[in-house]
Amino acid sequence: MAGCCSHSTCDAGAASPRFRQALWIALGVNAVMFVVEFVAGLAVGSVALWADALDFAGDAANYALSLMVLSWGLLWRARAALLKGVVMTLFGAAVVVRALWAFQHGLVPEPLTMGAVGVLALLANAGVALLLYRFRGGDANMRSVWLCSRNDAIGNLAVILAAAGVFGTGSGLPDLVVALVMSSLALWSGLDIIRHARRDMAHARQGQPAG
Repeated sequence: MAGCCSHSTCDAGAASPRFRQALWIALGVNAVMFVVEFVAGLAVGSVALWADALDFAGDAANYALSLMVLSWGLLWRARAALLKGVVMTLFGAAVVVRALWAFQHGLVPEPLTMGAVGVLALLANAGVALLLYRFRGGDANMRSVWLCSRNDAIGNLAVILAAAGVFGTGSGLPDLVVALVMSSLALWSGLDIIRHARRDMAHARQGQPAG
């Protein structure tokens, strides 16, 4: 999920060239799926797709930070994590506002496209999980990035179930419930990242290791 490997202290120093290549592929897949779900959510009026897009964006940032940590010092890693946390928090808040607006106006998303994109997202995460499966027994960072992709399938399934709920009831409530749950998790993760990043920045300025 969005909070996986979210601390600026994730250490990829022991990453093999194959693991780094896998991270680059995972980064590309998550970045592409963020764009796909964001555009699709806007097109069909699904807030749940927006919330799942936020999850893809968070994971893409996690993979990027895992790669950059190879050459960045603690202070710059913490600053990057702080920026990521702020962006995730703002985006999560925007999804909540969008969900409340959709509820107020009684909007009902188009369920077939919503479900199809949800299935595509599930396949994307399954592919990334399989790609990273061989590294699941490595260090904490290597294991965490695999667990991220595995756990993200829950969010994808939630979107698919929301689409089925919208299709079966003709109501936008299933979409809004899933969106609010997922965006709330993203908000919590973003704030948690900000707290850890600020703590690591303080440690870096004092010459202490990350806490």
